[in-house]
Amino acid sequence: MSDLRTLKSAFKGDILTPGDPGYEEAIARWAKNAARRAAVVAFVKDAQDVSRAIAYAKDAKLPIAIKGGGHNPSGASSSEGGLVIDLSRYLNGVRVDPEKKLAYVGGGATWETVDKVAIEHGLATVGGTVNHVRSRGYGWLSGAYGLAIDNLATVVTADGTIRIANDSENSDLFWGIRGAGSNLGVVTEFVLKLHPQRRTVFGGMVAFSPDTLEPFLDVTQEWWTNGPSEREGMIQAFTRGPDGQPCIICFMFYNGTEAEGRQNYKAFFDLSACASLTPLRPSFQNFVAGPGQNVYMKGAFAPEAFPRALLPQVFQRVVELSSSPDYIVALLMEYVPLHAVNAVPDDATAYRRGLTSNVLCAVYAKRDGEDALAYARDAARELTALFAGRSEDNLGYGNYSPDSDALPTGGTVPVDKAKVLFGSNYPRLQQIKRKYDPDMLFRKWFAITPAAA
Repeated sequence: MSDLRTLKSAFKGDILTPGDPGYEEAIARWAKNAARRAAVVAFVKDAQDVSRAIAYAKDAKLPIAIKGGGHNPSGASSSEGGLVIDLSRYLNGVRVDPEKKLAYVGGGATWETVDKVAIEHGLATVGGTVNHVRSRGYGWLSGAYGLAIDNLATVVTADGTIRIANDSENSDLFWGIRGAGSNLGVVTEFVLKLHPQRRTVFGGMVAFSPDTLEPFLDVTQEWWTNGPSEREGMIQAFTRGPDGQPCIICFMFYNGTEAEGRQNYKAFFDLSACASLTPLRPSFQNFVAGPGQNVYMKGAFAPEAFPRALLPQVFQRVVELSSSPDYIVALLMEYVPLHAVNAVPDDATAYRRGLTSNVLCAVYAKRDGEDALAYARDAARELTALFAGRSEDNLGYGNYSPDSDALPTGGTVPVDKAKVLFGSNYPRLQQIKRKYDPDMLFRKWFAITPAAA
C-alpha cells in the first residue's frame, strides 16, 4: 500500500500533503517550535483508518507520529517527512454511561470535552491541570483517585490489528500502555472510570509580590507538611506577571464550596496578595499555557522534604533568567497529594510509583531560532538541576521532560533515558514491545528497545 492513491481510495477520513489547503494548520502545534513538515497528515475517522495509515507508512518506510492533543513541545506528535496519525479531527468525542459511571473518550479528545460532558451527569474523572491536552497522568482529582491511566482502552497496535486491552483481555498490552503509551500503538478510545462530582469547586489564581516570599514559603511548608486532604491541591509558580514584575502565582483547588475553600486556605489569604482571581468552575485548569508560542519544558522530581531553604534561591534565579523581555520563565511546583497515586504497587502499571511531587520549568521564547531555544533549554536545565542536582536518575515526569537533554528537534529520546524513566519495569516493557512492535514503528517518545529474541 505504498501508493498514496491506494490509501486515499480506502480511507474514510482526510489525507493532507504539502500544498493542500489546510496543510499548514494541520502541522501546527500548541508549541510553535514543535511543528514539523510531515509528508502525510492522516486525519483518521476510526480504528480501521488507523490500521490503513500504519500499513501505508510501514510499506512506504515513513516514520510515524501520533497526535492527540498535540501538547508536546519536543515535536513528539509531529514528524519531519513522515506520517502523522491525527486523532483530533474525528476521534474527539465523549460519550458517558452514567449508570456504569464510564466515559468513552476518543483518542483525540481533550480534557475540556471530557470535563464538560461528564459534569452534565454529576461525574468527573482524573484529568490534566491544563484542559486542552490529553495525557496519562496527574490532575486536580489525583488526591482522591490517583492517576488517569487506570482506564480501559481500545488500541491499534503496530501491525495494524485492532485490539481491546483491559485487565482481562490483552492484559500485557493494558499494563504497558498505562505508562509507556505511544510506544505500543495508537489508542483510538479510552474508557475512563467516572466518580461523583459536585458541579462547582473552589479554585483560582492568586498572585503574591516578592516581598511576601518568605512568609508565603512558611505557610506553604506548614500546609504541605501537615498533609493536605484528598480534596485539595495547589500549583505554585515563580515567574513574572503581565507587567513584567517578578511574582509568585498560586493556583488553588478545593473540591468543595467557596466558604470551605477560603477557610482551608485562610493562611494564604491572610498574606498580602497583589492580585486575586477565584472563579468557581465545574473543573479548574491552568489557563496560562496558551498555544502558538515557542516553548521548552523540563521536569524534575522534588525532594522528599519540603525544600524551604532552597526555594528563595530558585526564585532569585528565575528573576535573573527572565530579565530579558524575550523570554518568559515559569518554575512550577505541583502540590497534589500523592497517597492514592503511590498506593498502587510499582509493578501494577508501566508507570512507576513511589515518586515525589513534580517540578516543571517552562520557558517561552518570543523569538524563533536555535539561539532562542538554546537559551530556553539552558535556563530550564539550570533551574530543574537546583532540585534534581546533576543526577541522571532524576528525569522527572516523562510528559514534562519529553526530550530530556536534547534540543527539541527530533522528538525522540535516547534509549538510556527510557531505561531511567521506566526503572525496574523496563525489562517487562521490552518483552511487550517485542510482541506488539518488534520493528519499532512507534519510537517518538522515550523509545523502548524490544527484547532480544
